[in-house]
Amino acid sequence: MKRVLVTGGAGFIGSHLCERLLARGDEVLCVDNFFTSRRQNIAHLVGNPQFEFMRHDITWPLYVEVDRIFNLACPASPVHYQFDPVQTTKTSVHGAINMLGLAKRLKVRILQASTSEVYGDPAQHPQTELYWGNVNPIGPRACYDEGKRCAETLFFDYYRQHNLQIRVIRIFNTYGPRMHPNDGRVVSNFIAQALKGKPITLFGTGSQSRSFCYVDDLVTGMIAMMDQDELVGPVNLGNPGEFTILELATMVKELTGSKSEIVFQPLPQDDPVRRRPDITLAKAKLHWEPTIPLRDGLTRTIAFFRELLSVG
Repeated sequence: MKRVLVTGGAGFIGSHLCERLLARGDEVLCVDNFFTSRRQNIAHLVGNPQFEFMRHDITWPLYVEVDRIFNLACPASPVHYQFDPVQTTKTSVHGAINMLGLAKRLKVRILQASTSEVYGDPAQHPQTELYWGNVNPIGPRACYDEGKRCAETLFFDYYRQHNLQIRVIRIFNTYGPRMHPNDGRVVSNFIAQALKGKPITLFGTGSQSRSFCYVDDLVTGMIAMMDQDELVGPVNLGNPGEFTILELATMVKELTGSKSEIVFQPLPQDDPVRRRPDITLAKAKLHWEPTIPLRDGLTRTIAFFRELLSVG
């Protein structure tokens, strides 16, 4: 049993991670400032004697005693991270400095939840960990993209300079129950629109592609990365299955039984045209790959949203 700190632990992915760590017997200290997360995500964990919650913003130092740190804290959807872009950058950069400082003081292992956004609008497809990316450093997405890139820099400098035990993963599009209904992401948008009978809005022509990883698969990969002693990272974690946005919209419409029409809107600036992870490294070193097909994961996610939105 370990005492594990999860920053951003009340968020979509963080709450699933907390749940899994508790299930295997760890003590969990969940830290969150509720900027984009929701109390409902962790309400079922509050009565667990192994679970503790602390409201805190990691742009400020944190003084606790733990054995391991998962650093997930940062708004992750364009709607949320562009709301206060300066604070988004601070969360990635100052937050990384504070959590790395804590890990250094405690001499414990720390995992950084980085993102496929570090690849920007990639010129390489699929994306391997060796690809340096194609990012606009002054665009509207840069607060998140460059913030996460800088956080990776800090992690590897602490690793080289202080011999800190770091682990870095790059998360590709993840979906599942507890997604924020108003986060502006394509899966939550399509499901909410379909269930409400509103037009399903596609940006661009719908031919741009993404890869969608169900949250349970992702959490399995995160824990595998933290538990192993060989690989520092970065490691891509995502589902290599590739779907166009139009294919996703059509599948959501079918699974919800919605009669919503599909409408098209202009593509936002710097929105990637294609994104798919090369997970060769994760398969070889972590013995990890996703197991939940998109149709099955969407069915579970739709059931969550149906209850959340109280429709159908």
